[in-house]
Amino acid sequence: MAVVSSHVLNGVDGTHAGSVGIVLHEIGQDGSRRCVFASETDPGGRLVETIDASEIDPSADYELVLGSGRYWAEIHPEADNNQIIGEVVLRFRMPDNNARYHMPVILSPNSYSTWLSR
Repeated sequence: MAVVSSHVLNGVDGTHAGSVGIVLHEIGQDGSRRCVFASETDPGGRLVETIDASEIDPSADYELVLGSGRYWAEIHPEADNNQIIGEVVLRFRMPDNNARYHMPVILSPNSYSTWLSR
């Protein structure tokens, strides 16, 4: 069983980014996308999803899509005209279908920082 997790932080004020919508897609050889899960971060900005090993293709690409635009619009609706980045997309592979893939993200209104942590 693989674990896909994240800790999303608000880079403006240093708080945890709760209620950020997150979707994981598997990208097929033809470019099609299959939704593996759709969820959101908890109030502490954390996401932890387990995926059965049989559902993971070690040769496939995956996209973790964070709804950053919606998050910023909900906490700062007055700044809507300045928000141009609607999603943060992290494309990666899961070569070991029994590993943990932890990708923390620091969000700012029109930028982000991320890394892989195991």
